[in-house]
Amino acid sequence: MNVGILGGTGPAGSGLAARLAAAGLEVVVGSRSKERAQQACEALCKAWPEQTMLLEAGDNMRAASAELVVVATPWDAAAATVASVSGRITGKVVISMANALAKVGEEFEPLVPPRGSVAAHVQAAAPGAMVAAAFQHLPARALASLNKPIDADVLICSDHRYAYDATAELVDLIPDLRPLNAGSLSNAMPIEAVTAVLLQLNVRYKTRAAIRLTGIALP
Repeated sequence: MNVGILGGTGPAGSGLAARLAAAGLEVVVGSRSKERAQQACEALCKAWPEQTMLLEAGDNMRAASAELVVVATPWDAAAATVASVSGRITGKVVISMANALAKVGEEFEPLVPPRGSVAAHVQAAAPGAMVAAAFQHLPARALASLNKPIDADVLICSDHRYAYDATAELVDLIPDLRPLNAGSLSNAMPIEAVTAVLLQLNVRYKTRAAIRLTGIALP
């Protein structure tokens, strides 16, 4: 499997790119500018010289040509970016990892985007794709720290079983992450919103808190 990340130059997108490349996947880091994507790839390789990472820089259209596509743009650009590459992602699994959040004073607050969640808005922008919501609640800095495991659950929401399976397979490649089926895409709304709470906790306690649920035993 190779993975393309739309908006892969931001903290969350580049962190996920590093994790997936370190796991042995070929990753296309996409951006509106190929030059900016190239800078991001070079920065990752410089930060982790001991890692063999198969990273390719490209624009978002090139990233959308990958077998599986991740949307890591700012939330308010996610649907428009996906719509601009919709011809390349028809029939593919598309993972939305964006959150609609705003900082008001010292507090992070969730916003309600069109259709209730960023993931649902992405699905509406690319009706031919199979959208899953995942990775939104993982701290970007923790994703980017390859020398430390991320002890967390990844809640996956999708209306497509194949999209869930492909996303869970991706999660399983990252040590100490556990994929959990959190139901249909409509459940992405509260999961995206709770990320504001996690961000607030991380700022207040100067940590990288993530979600880990108890009482679930996977086969």
